[in-house]
Amino acid sequence: MLSEHYERAFGSETKYGPWIEELLGRLPEAGTVLDIGCGTGVPVVRSLVEAGHRVTGVDISEVQIRRARDLVPGADFIRADATTLELPQGSFDAVVCLYALIHVPVEEQPALLERVASWLRPGGWFLSTTGHRAWTGTDENWLGGGAAMWWSHSDAATNRAWLVQAGFDVVHEEFVPEGDSGHVLFWARLSGMTAAGRRKWGGDTGPRIG
Repeated sequence: MLSEHYERAFGSETKYGPWIEELLGRLPEAGTVLDIGCGTGVPVVRSLVEAGHRVTGVDISEVQIRRARDLVPGADFIRADATTLELPQGSFDAVVCLYALIHVPVEEQPALLERVASWLRPGGWFLSTTGHRAWTGTDENWLGGGAAMWWSHSDAATNRAWLVQAGFDVVHEEFVPEGDSGHVLFWARLSGMTAAGRRKWGGDTGPRIG
């Protein structure tokens, strides 16, 4: 199964550990967290639930959601496309999106970031990995598992600009190497009025990028 092959290939238990610990230190007691592209719920959702937080995981894959419900029964899981998902505004203290945004068509990513901002409470955190260099392409035999995988992402500077445009302060970013390239990890915090809010009240959101 591709999802199991991914877990073995990328060692997410070790890779995500420091990021999860950092997130736990930034959350309020019994915080609410949304994990976009949650996969099987391990280790991100499971770690947050074990720490006493209320977590909702979203993934487009029926297989991943089914496995997640078995592996992390203490969380809520939704099978959905995050770009069309409807959630109450201001309902989460943090949103996590690790190695998932890079599989969303690049032209849809700015609008998705604005949706993420709308789902967060003021001061809420967004932890995400994005592309480092602009690239769109497909691997027809990803990880040797016989299934195709598709990527679509912009470069780090554009991703940073999209975050700011959506209403975030970029608090920290770092390059995360992988193979001959890598990704960028962003810690961003919701600041003031989001882009959607500025539009609602007639303010200027600035130029679109991409």
